[in-house]
Amino acid sequence: MHISILKIKGDRMLKIKELYSGYNGVDIIKNINLQVNRGEILFIIGPNGCGKSTLLKSIANLIEYRGTIKFEGVDSNIHVRKIFAQKVGLMSQLSEIHFPYTVYETVSLGRYPYLKGTFSSLSKEDIKIILESIEKVGLMDYRDKMITELSGGQIQRVFLAKLFAQNPEIILLDEPTNHLDFKYQVELLDHVKRWAKTNKKIVIGVLHDLNLVHYFADKVIMLDNGEIVSEGTSMEVLNNDKLKDVYDIDIKSFMKNILNKWE
Repeated sequence: MHISILKIKGDRMLKIKELYSGYNGVDIIKNINLQVNRGEILFIIGPNGCGKSTLLKSIANLIEYRGTIKFEGVDSNIHVRKIFAQKVGLMSQLSEIHFPYTVYETVSLGRYPYLKGTFSSLSKEDIKIILESIEKVGLMDYRDKMITELSGGQIQRVFLAKLFAQNPEIILLDEPTNHLDFKYQVELLDHVKRWAKTNKKIVIGVLHDLNLVHYFADKVIMLDNGEIVSEGTSMEVLNNDKLKDVYDIDIKSFMKNILNKWE
C-alpha cells in the first residue's frame, strides 16, 4: 500500500495505522500507529537496530509493508511513481559523492519528477525554483562549482536545496546531520524547520542527538524492538522514565551534569 497522491479537503495529515515491515519475512517494525499534521516536525528516536530507518523506508515506499498509510485522507494500492516522487522527499546522511555535478545540476535533479517527458527541458519556472532553492541555503556564489570541491557541510546544503526544489509534501530525514560539524547540524535543521513551518510541510526524521531532537521537534516517538513505547512532545518523551530503560543509561541526569559544567 502506498501514500496517496490525492488531496481531500479537511484531512491535512499523514496517518499510519497498524504498520508492519521488515526484511526477508521478518518484521522489524510492528503495529506502528501515528499521525502527523501539516506543519509539524516529528522525530523518531531509539537505540540502534530498533527500526527507525525501516519506518522511514516504509513511509518512503522503498520497502514493502503491511498496514495503511494515508496522506490527506486517501490510501491507495496503486500510484504513479513520478507523481509519488513529487510528494515525498528523502534526505539521508552524507555519503561519498560519485558524480561530478555542479551545485546547479545537482539541485536541478529535484525538478525531474515535474518534467512532462524523459527528454523534456527545464521550464523557466523550474529554473526560477532551482535558483531560489540555491539562494535559500546561501550557496548562490557556488552554483557553478562541482560538488566534489565542496565541504561536507556545503554538500549537505546542496542536497537540502535539491529537496527544496522538489517541494515535497512530506520530508523524510534519515540522520542527515551525521558527520557534520555542530554548526552545520544546527543550520541544516533550522533551514528545514523554517521551510516546513512556512510552507506547512510534514517532516519526519531520525536523529541520534537528543539535544537537537529536544530543540527542533514538535512531536517525538521512541521505538524499542520495533514498537512505539513512548510518544508525545519532546518534553514528555525525553522526561519519560522509559527513556532510561530503552537506552539503558540515565540520559537525563547525564545531560544535566554536562550542562552544569558549562556554568
